[in-house]
Amino acid sequence: MLIIPAIDIKDGHCVRLRQGDMADATVFSEDPAAMAAHWKAMGGKRLHIVDLNGAVAGKPKNEAAIKRIIAAAGDDMPVQLGGGIRDLDTVERYLDDGISWVIIGTAAVKNPGFLHDACGAFPGHIIVGLDARDGKVATDGWSKLTGHDVVDLAKKFEDYGAEAIIYTDIGRDGMLGGINVEATLRLAQAMTIPVIASGGLASVKDIKALKALESDGVIGVIAGRAIYDGTLDFKKALAEAAK
Repeated sequence: MLIIPAIDIKDGHCVRLRQGDMADATVFSEDPAAMAAHWKAMGGKRLHIVDLNGAVAGKPKNEAAIKRIIAAAGDDMPVQLGGGIRDLDTVERYLDDGISWVIIGTAAVKNPGFLHDACGAFPGHIIVGLDARDGKVATDGWSKLTGHDVVDLAKKFEDYGAEAIIYTDIGRDGMLGGINVEATLRLAQAMTIPVIASGGLASVKDIKALKALESDGVIGVIAGRAIYDGTLDFKKALAEAAK
């Protein structure tokens, strides 16, 4: 199972937010590329980047920093990226930059036609990010709760040709309260494409719980605040995931 370090970029710095609040950001590094090199040296096999300014603006805002991260990650640490991706030109540009998977979140919910086109134009390279609270999907940096059921929407996007689903429980993100294992399992069992868990990873106990869901299609988990705060030892997490 993959333990995927997250690098959230705000104003060119590596930060972590609490529950998606841009005003509640902790800066962990002034140099996101150095952070990428660090997680690679620790044994990371995949990287998760979010352009936080891009997510707010609806267009890329930290592309220079992202290019440096891609260079630091190299060929053997593929990168998935989300935040502000709203059109096919942006998808193509990021793939040309060396991103392996582009994550479409809010735009997938608000403009499913765009997601459909992106999956058709770039098969194998589109991941959908679904953020949910109590089973309902949220958009716009989690500020708006929709009436969409997360499982129903995920199945629709699977039919479009999405490569995987990243499922974030937004009530838990950045709070170190533990992964919502039950909701992640429910989604994974409804899908044939892989699911990546996100939101609340706190300890090796979470890794063990998710590891038990591998056969159901949970292929990894995004690690954020826990590995930056040190409440989760990244190497121990990797060791547990490799068992």
